[in-house]
Amino acid sequence: MRHDEEIEILRARTNCAALLERSTPPWRLDRRESTKHCLKYRRGKGEILIVNHEGRGWWDPQSDAKGDVFDLVQHLEPGLNFGEVRKVLRRFTGIQPTFPAADIQRRRSPDLPLPIRWARRPRLRRGWPVWRYLIEERCLPPSVLETARAADIVREGPFGSAWFAHHDDRRTVTHIEIRGPDFKGSVRGGDKILFRLPGGSEPPTRFALAEAPIDALSLAALENIRADTLYAATGGGMGPKTISEIEAIVARLAPIPGARFCSAADANPAGDRYAARHQLIAAAAGVAFERLRPPVEDSDWNDMLDQRERTKQ
Repeated sequence: MRHDEEIEILRARTNCAALLERSTPPWRLDRRESTKHCLKYRRGKGEILIVNHEGRGWWDPQSDAKGDVFDLVQHLEPGLNFGEVRKVLRRFTGIQPTFPAADIQRRRSPDLPLPIRWARRPRLRRGWPVWRYLIEERCLPPSVLETARAADIVREGPFGSAWFAHHDDRRTVTHIEIRGPDFKGSVRGGDKILFRLPGGSEPPTRFALAEAPIDALSLAALENIRADTLYAATGGGMGPKTISEIEAIVARLAPIPGARFCSAADANPAGDRYAARHQLIAAAAGVAFERLRPPVEDSDWNDMLDQRERTKQ
């Protein structure tokens, strides 16, 4: 078989998902966060890869890495040369992933558009289950919840779960994250862009970007909701639309004297990778950058808020 012919066969007949599932240690499909055309795999703490193009492509939401199955092997094992990569791929040619494809395919988009589903949920209200959950278990103060209610970015979901809205630049709800005492997920059919809590000033001169909405709200609580700051969260991995929106916000900061982009990602390796990408975006726009890293390793800003509140008791 000619060299070029084998390369094309390996590329066409090797499924990125099958390779991930059989890696050591293996990657696991996050069925809740996956769709038929976009499979989300996790491994270890903070490791995420997305498989697309019916298993022929992939991308890393925490970096710029992406490509075909050859690129995937080199991403997982950077020390391998091209010949060694081919040897690895020969073992996986023709193997199909083990995930239940039929289950993924049966998933349907919501019957109603996300903005309508959002509008039908009750707004935050003192004493209601979500209000109590966010105050008692997440230590968020009433002042932050009142600000979130005024901005209409948190609503009461079913079974005491909090719904956090992502919006585009026209204020349309594009994605809903869900957090509750016993549940973590999202409403199907959404498109992550950014969750955002405005501090008050318009335009803001400081942009503080966390991973989870609760962390953005926690940082706002720790800072007493700085009026000059737009607090935001990516909801974890940063897809192309999220990156575009971050770049647009940072570009608007660029002409403002003293403007600053603050990365408030978690204090762990994944958070540091996010922060490194944030810094590159700030540098490209010519905006000052600051890393707001939680002072305790393997913690986030909600952990820091919880620690502060427990110290007061």
